[in-house]
Amino acid sequence: MRKVVKSDKRPFEIKPQGESVWICMCGLSKNQPFCDGSHKTTRDEEDSKIYEYDAEGHRHEI
Repeated sequence: MRKVVKSDKRPFEIKPQGESVWICMCGLSKNQPFCDGSHKTTRDEEDSKIYEYDAEGHRHEI
């Protein structure tokens, strides 16, 4: 299983040429390495806790 160190609760933006490309930083995107908006489910995560998400997208505190 892939491990991601979360640095923020939003994707990382790369600005090549004239159009932005958004890279997933939450590890939940089904379109890796690109963001598909899945990070929106992490907005209410507490910074002091660690979570994992199962295949159905359900969050579990570890």
